[in-house]
Amino acid sequence: MPESRQVALHRWRRRDPELIRRLMPFWGWLYHHYFRVVSDGWEHIPAADPVLFVGSHNGGLAAPDMHMVMYDWFRRFGLERRVLGLAHPKVWMGYPPLADLAARTGAIPYHPRLALAALEQGDSLLVYPGGGQDTFRPHRDRGRIQFAGRTGFLRLAIWHDLPIVPLISWGAHDTLLVLADVYPQFRALHERGLPWLFGIDPEVMPLYLGLPWGLALGPVLNLPLPVRIRTRVCPPIRFERAGHAASRDRAYVRACYRRVTDTMQASLDQLAGEAQR
Repeated sequence: MPESRQVALHRWRRRDPELIRRLMPFWGWLYHHYFRVVSDGWEHIPAADPVLFVGSHNGGLAAPDMHMVMYDWFRRFGLERRVLGLAHPKVWMGYPPLADLAARTGAIPYHPRLALAALEQGDSLLVYPGGGQDTFRPHRDRGRIQFAGRTGFLRLAIWHDLPIVPLISWGAHDTLLVLADVYPQFRALHERGLPWLFGIDPEVMPLYLGLPWGLALGPVLNLPLPVRIRTRVCPPIRFERAGHAASRDRAYVRACYRRVTDTMQASLDQLAGEAQR
């Protein structure tokens, strides 16, 4: 008999408030001195009801802008108002220590049952739909929202009538320099018999310059360079239709996808312009 959603969530959720408290001084030092973060728009977050935070992030697996948003959340709302991050299940497959740390700071695998269970408990959710294609996008595309056409987050929001609160950032793309994504070439080699490392399709194969490797190939963990990061919480986006039927209307979902990405692109263009003045 399949386990219930709540049982599944209990099995995967390992959020450790004590670990978060111990990490806060380190995150705070990074926030104020290493990345010198400038952040605004937090007044746009609804007072109490669950929301779906949708972000675009940069900087490889280190994803420093994501961690700085987490620090901002904890210092503004404490540990009582929970937000769970939806992480790609392959993180648990390919990077167990990183997945363990992510889970203890509030991440769960991106699975519909787990997301629904979290919402039933009144938790908000944080998702970066672009995944590896977003955080490892080439430096020349640093100013472009890249969600790779993924709409699962939208179907979740529409089905449960959740407002979407976009999160954007600028600067973290300079913590490493992604030259290109050569995944198509490696995919072609795989189809000719070259196995994936550890048997896991990485879905992205970045070639980048960064610490500590110098020139690196593949989605390997990096040490981010100390550059200024700017983050912004945008006004909530609410949709005209909600419910299960609306979430299965492909044309409507695609229209909502364009609305979200166009809104976030305009906000990112504005933030980038402000940063470069």
